[in-house]
Amino acid sequence: MNSVNPAADAIHAAQEVPGPAESHEGTKSLRGGSQAQQLIELAEGAALFRAPDSTAYADIILNGHRETVALRGRPFRQWLARAFYKATGAAVGSEPLQNALNVLEAKAHFEAEERSVHVRVAECEGRLYLDLGDDTWQAVEIDQTGWRLVVDPPVRFRRPAGLRPLPRPERGHRIDVLRRFLNVGSDRDFVLTVAWLVACLRNHGPYPVLVLTGEQGSAKSTCSAILRSLIDPNAAGLRALPRDERDLFIAANNGHVLAFDNVSGLPGSVSDTLCRLATGASFAVRQLYSDQDETLFTAARPAILNGIDDIVSRPDLADRALFLTLAPIAEESRRPESELWAAFEMEKPKLLGALLDAAVVGLRRLPEVRLGRLPRMADFALWATACETAHWPAGTFMAAYDDNRADTVENVIDSDPVAAGVKALCANQSNWSGTATDLLDALCQTVGERIAKSKTWPADARALSGRLKRAATFLRKIGIEVAFSREGHGRKRVVRLASSPSAAAATPGADDADDADADRAYFREERAAILQYDAGLSRQQAERIAATEFSEMPGTDRTSLEQLTASEDGISQ
Repeated sequence: MNSVNPAADAIHAAQEVPGPAESHEGTKSLRGGSQAQQLIELAEGAALFRAPDSTAYADIILNGHRETVALRGRPFRQWLARAFYKATGAAVGSEPLQNALNVLEAKAHFEAEERSVHVRVAECEGRLYLDLGDDTWQAVEIDQTGWRLVVDPPVRFRRPAGLRPLPRPERGHRIDVLRRFLNVGSDRDFVLTVAWLVACLRNHGPYPVLVLTGEQGSAKSTCSAILRSLIDPNAAGLRALPRDERDLFIAANNGHVLAFDNVSGLPGSVSDTLCRLATGASFAVRQLYSDQDETLFTAARPAILNGIDDIVSRPDLADRALFLTLAPIAEESRRPESELWAAFEMEKPKLLGALLDAAVVGLRRLPEVRLGRLPRMADFALWATACETAHWPAGTFMAAYDDNRADTVENVIDSDPVAAGVKALCANQSNWSGTATDLLDALCQTVGERIAKSKTWPADARALSGRLKRAATFLRKIGIEVAFSREGHGRKRVVRLASSPSAAAATPGADDADDADADRAYFREERAAILQYDAGLSRQQAERIAATEFSEMPGTDRTSLEQLTASEDGISQ
């Protein structure tokens, strides 16, 4: 049975195995009644349940193993139709089949238990599970004592179209062999790549976005495809980046790892959606032929972006990313792609085993891991630190992560015209204050007419305020504080810039605790905009309510703030 095509799996299995309600002789004495009633009786051999999103599923036994299929999917319909034919010798009509499915779906909703259904990775009672995607539906169970293959895991997996199998992992190998297949330029970048791969073995984020850049001929696409193939191989391993939020969430719903090839610039809305996918978010759209019901997509997914240009320019996404620059490959060093992939497939079971070994170490050490300071993507940093001693000395990951983030700050500020303008302005005067309109005029004079008239430049003071709030975190890392306040009897809004050379020289990441203030200001502004639009409030009323909400949340971290605003944003859509 070929697991790439679930429909073909169901047909093949039905041809080889009797239906669930058949006798050993291959016939079934049904109680009579309509075809729909007979189908419902035959379906008693399937265990029905519902997922948290209300999708109905069935566990069916084929070739001695359990498979999980959606009731409305083609594999279950064909499985049930085949069972009817084996029991009666007759073909079932489409209308009786539809009527039977309606009843079975109702039974799943009102009489069956609720279970979570996962794609590729899952977690249950402190154990991680990796679906191998093969025709026996085996999974790898990972806990603090080791990893093992299991046929009947306590979690349920579904198999979206295109899902490809992983090999059976092998024990006792080193991860260093992987570097022969990746064009990473330094030990630091290789450590970060492996840390990202091990993070993909968890079923929840945060997952940093892996950004691969380099000139033409640096094997960016090959590197992306190999990394995805190690965790979540797919028939469409690399794809073009969707241009709207809906398509991006649909892609996330049908795969665990997302890999987008030859990205050239990120629209603001797509950049924001990738931010939400890195930490986990929901997206809602109205169901077809319905005015009240919604279809909900909820996901947190690892993602890979590759391209020639500086793909990521917005600081909020850059703060959730790992940046690797690939060097061009000399002609004498190139290998035929077929030869490279053949060699990689030979090593793939060993490499997968080495990643699983790291996850075992991570589960064992995670409760005891403490960091002197928590960077952004703190849960990722803790997990990577817990796993690192499987292959490297303690402290290797954080040293590489700090260097990568320090480089990111400079690159993103230089690629953001507003942040670069603020940096240039503060180079000439250490303190500046005035309204957002005054600042926009000052920045226009600083950056010059060409940049000020470009499409990427903020059109008004309100747009500038939003851009400043996004850039505030990275500006602080180079010693520039951005503050917003209201002053005077008219409560005029004032922007203050303060340059502190000593802060710019601080250890990378040491000021992460202070970044919560900038986050709070940004999300308070976003929350006020939502209130103003949805509730019809005045700007002043919306700002007052938003300020009250966030002032009552002194311990809130960035992820919680994002979930609050993202949930409201999903409702408004």
